[in-house]
Amino acid sequence: MATVESNNQWTNRIQSSQSQEPPSPRIPLHRLEEVRAQQGVSIRSAARQLGVEVRQAKEQEEETTDLRLSDLYRWQKVLSVPVTDLLMDPECSLSRPVMERARLVKIMKTTKAIAENAKNVATERLAATLTNQLIEIMPELAEIGPWHSVGQRRSLDELGRAAERLVAEESLTRYDWD
Repeated sequence: MATVESNNQWTNRIQSSQSQEPPSPRIPLHRLEEVRAQQGVSIRSAARQLGVEVRQAKEQEEETTDLRLSDLYRWQKVLSVPVTDLLMDPECSLSRPVMERARLVKIMKTTKAIAENAKNVATERLAATLTNQLIEIMPELAEIGPWHSVGQRRSLDELGRAAERLVAEESLTRYDWD
């Protein structure tokens, strides 16, 4: 007579056949967040240039996120760095040209902030001189703006989220505005 295994024996056999290895910690794959911060690009600005929502840009920026090559190249364009500087290499910091550019961007932002908040002519002149010298070193710095004092600065072409929201026509006719 054949014997039938009990449920406990069957469960034990299944469990022992499955690997009991603990999940391995996720290894870093890229350094988007680090490079973005060093380049002085806000997450909102990066998301806008990537054509994605801020939430999605933050998800992509997590160092353990496995990105497609096309996404990595889009980040490369936004951050203006070689792709190799975006990939994780724990023994190597950013390349010298990228580090120099990041440092010059920070100095230019500080110089523009000083110019924007200058209270006297001497400070304005000093900031203008520094700005011109930095542009001589790296002409692309002419497009860099000052550090943001509060929130996100927007250009005149950007309307913001409020302009994207629909307004019911009846809300405009409900009140007598005279």
